[in-house]
Amino acid sequence: MALQGMLSGDPSKSSKVYLAIGALSLVKAIAVRNDRDRFRRELLDAGLFLGAGLALRRFSKMKAQKRQELESQVPDWVADAMRSEAARSGLRSVAKQQLGRSEPEPEPTLRDRARGVLASL
Repeated sequence: MALQGMLSGDPSKSSKVYLAIGALSLVKAIAVRNDRDRFRRELLDAGLFLGAGLALRRFSKMKAQKRQELESQVPDWVADAMRSEAARSGLRSVAKQQLGRSEPEPEPTLRDRARGVLASL
């Protein structure tokens, strides 16, 4: 999985998933401890998943701490205004204008593609 994909979304939820997979891998390694090669592979997998889970948990805590620091520096009236839906949509439209991007068009459905093919005949 790409690093950007791991860090997007909620890292605390992802960390729990990685820790659970690591724990299961560790249990599996213990179950196959008589087979040396397989035991090493499972132990390595468990270590990698547990390490990724711990790193994501640490990243999540750091992210929450930074967010809290930033929110503490912003005046209350600005924070309240930015939580409203109207402010969010206004900020999105200003950002789109500044970046010169529009929302991507939705992909055509199978029905739309079939109509296009029939129209071209």
